[in-house]
Amino acid sequence: MSTAGIAGLSPAAVPAGRRRAWPRSALPGLRPTLGLTLLWLSLLVLLPLTGLLLRPWEIGLDGVWRVVTEPRALAALRLSFGAAILAALIDLPLGLLVAWALVRYRFPGRRLLDAMVDLPFALPTAVAGLALVALYAPNGWLGAPLSAIGVQVAYSRAGVVMALIFVGLPFVVRTLEPVLLDLPGEAEEAAATLGATRLQTLRHVVLPAVAPALLTGFSLAFARAVGEYGSVIFIAGNTPMVSEIAPLVIVTRLEQYDYAGAAAIGLTMLACSFLLLLLLNLFGRRLRPRTA
Repeated sequence: MSTAGIAGLSPAAVPAGRRRAWPRSALPGLRPTLGLTLLWLSLLVLLPLTGLLLRPWEIGLDGVWRVVTEPRALAALRLSFGAAILAALIDLPLGLLVAWALVRYRFPGRRLLDAMVDLPFALPTAVAGLALVALYAPNGWLGAPLSAIGVQVAYSRAGVVMALIFVGLPFVVRTLEPVLLDLPGEAEEAAATLGATRLQTLRHVVLPAVAPALLTGFSLAFARAVGEYGSVIFIAGNTPMVSEIAPLVIVTRLEQYDYAGAAAIGLTMLACSFLLLLLLNLFGRRLRPRTA
C-alpha cells in the first residue's frame, strides 16, 4: 500500500510496522510554551536591558563619552574588572584543591566544610563585608599580624580582591565537583603504573579532564565578582581613584539623580563583561574537542 493510501486511514488501521513513532513531550505544546518563555524573557531581561541601552543617549554621544572617560570612572572600571579577573584566577587553584578534597577524601569535618562552601551563597553581602572587615581590619584577627609586617588588606585594593575571592570561590568548587566525581581513579592509577609522577599525572591526566570545568568556573566567578557591591564597599575604603569600584560610582550618580550618567557606566560594564564572557565561551568551545 502506498504512503498516500495509508495517510487516509485511522491509526488503528495502519499496520504496526508502518506507524510513525512521534516523540511525546512533557510540555503541552511548542507554541504556548515558546510564547510564555519569550514573554517572561522580555519582561525580566529584555525590557531592563533595553532601558539600559536607551537611557545613556539622552545626554548624547559626547555626554556618554565624557562620563565614561572621566578619570574617576576609568579608575573604578579598571579596579572592578582587574580585581574580578585576579580574584577569579586565584579562585581556580583554591577551588580545585577544595573540590578535590571533598570528592576524593573522607575526613572528620568533611560535611561541615562542604556546607561552609555554600556560605557565600546564602550570606547577605553586607554581612559578608562586615565579617571581612572584622577579620582583616588593622585590629582584626588577621589584619593585626598583617599590619605588623606592613601589609594592609582592609581599606585598600587588596581588600577588594579578598572580598571577590570570597564570593567567587563557591562557583569554582561546585562547578568542578561533578567533573571530579565522573573522573575515574583508575586513570590516575594507570598513569602511576606507567611511571608518571604525581605532577605529571596532574598535568597530563587530571587538568585536561577538568579544563572545561575550570574555564566555566572562572567565567562564573568573574561574572559574580565584577558586579559585586555589598561585600566590597565595607572593606574597600571607597577612596576615589584608589579603591572605589564601578558599582559604587553608579550608585553615587544615582544619588545625584544623574540617571543617564549612571546608565552610561552601567552600559560600559555590560559591554565589557559581555565581550569577555563571549571570548571565554569561544575559547571553551575550542578547548572541549581537545580534551574530549
